[in-house]
Amino acid sequence: MQTKSRSSQEDIFRDLPIPTALRMMILPAVISQMIVLIYNMADTFFVGQTGNPYMVAATSLILPVFNITLCLAGLAGIGGGTLISRLLGRQDHEEARKVSAFSIWLGIGIAAVFALGIAIFMEPVLDLLGAGENTYTFAKQYALCVIVVGGIPTVLSNLLANLIRSTGRSKEASTGIVLGGLLNIALDPLFMFVLLPDGYEVLGAGIATCLSNCIALIYFLIVVARMGHGSIITFSPRNGLPRRESIVSVFGVGIPSAVTSFLFDLDYVFIDKLMVSYHDLALAAIGIVLKVERFPLNVGIGICQGMMPLVAYNYSACNRKRMEDSIRLSRSLGLIIAAISIALYELFAVQFANIFISDQQTVSLASQFLRVRVIATPLMFLCFFTVYLFQAFGKGRISLFLGVVRWMCLNIPMLFILNALVRMYGIVWAQVVSDAIMVAISFFIYWKCRPRFGEGTLN
Repeated sequence: MQTKSRSSQEDIFRDLPIPTALRMMILPAVISQMIVLIYNMADTFFVGQTGNPYMVAATSLILPVFNITLCLAGLAGIGGGTLISRLLGRQDHEEARKVSAFSIWLGIGIAAVFALGIAIFMEPVLDLLGAGENTYTFAKQYALCVIVVGGIPTVLSNLLANLIRSTGRSKEASTGIVLGGLLNIALDPLFMFVLLPDGYEVLGAGIATCLSNCIALIYFLIVVARMGHGSIITFSPRNGLPRRESIVSVFGVGIPSAVTSFLFDLDYVFIDKLMVSYHDLALAAIGIVLKVERFPLNVGIGICQGMMPLVAYNYSACNRKRMEDSIRLSRSLGLIIAAISIALYELFAVQFANIFISDQQTVSLASQFLRVRVIATPLMFLCFFTVYLFQAFGKGRISLFLGVVRWMCLNIPMLFILNALVRMYGIVWAQVVSDAIMVAISFFIYWKCRPRFGEGTLN
């Protein structure tokens, strides 16, 4: 029974027409990414209903640190998940099970250390993020809930989603993420405006986020249990450690994935730090924009997440045509979404900003910022897309190189350069300028390092 189930799941990677296989993998991943974004934005939306821009600014300050917990999930989840897909392509199911257990316990350990570190060094971390007199208390309340208490459930639920998706079960993987998101949306107003007194709305949002991630984790544990004793995804260490080259591959892809995601969030930290030097309303405005612009970006990430196991499996199975068809169709879909987002945001920037806060000064700034930042959407998608491709191929060093060049050599320096030259609006234009350069670099690297079949697939 287990072998038959395994075979039917691998049919998605191996036999179904590419449009059908991509639809089955991508659609659930995109839906889950949208729900993740909506529930992240729900905190900002409901906090914005208080009319207090300092509460909005405080939640914006913590967002990059919260996203680091997702980076930690990516270290084990993407590193282990892409390897599992490649091992399935080689029909090495036993090694895939060992990689699964290793990745899960690796993620738990890293998440526990990170949560403890934030708890111990909360004050210097908030100072580093730019929390001021008006935002410090709110930011601390939010961080305690979503990072210190909720860190392990957040990491483990996202890690399990990646591992489950790597076996072809994109629907089950996405359902858990959607469940957590919808719960957060429902629990936010309950804790913020009903159960807790006035002035504790940020704390209520944090409790709702933490609780929803805990429930999502319970769902994933049930899914793993129902997959059966012989399933690829397992917590059991009884089969022993994976081979040395497999462990190297998990870290070889996982660390670059985590570093790249961390640098993405570090970019947000620098944006906040530079913007707060003008005034808190500018910080609140850019916080709204950084959330709104994630709609098309998260759709693009969902496309990449759904595509990646399919590409990894067929790369390892040496099915070149199926792999390249998957890449082309996924890339075209992402660019179409990016084009639609530009049109919508340029036309309705004010309306999008008004969703989150009624303060007209903040709305005016946010709409101006959004109309500039959205121009970078197709460029950002292409940059992420190339990184995901090299992760699917198991080429972690190349994906790390692309991430470091993009953030450390282009995006972050460009923030400081344009801030010095153009002041506040230079911060907003930095993404467009740096990613235009990065797209050219990414295309060149892909042309030089694209896969040649016949070489090892677990390098």
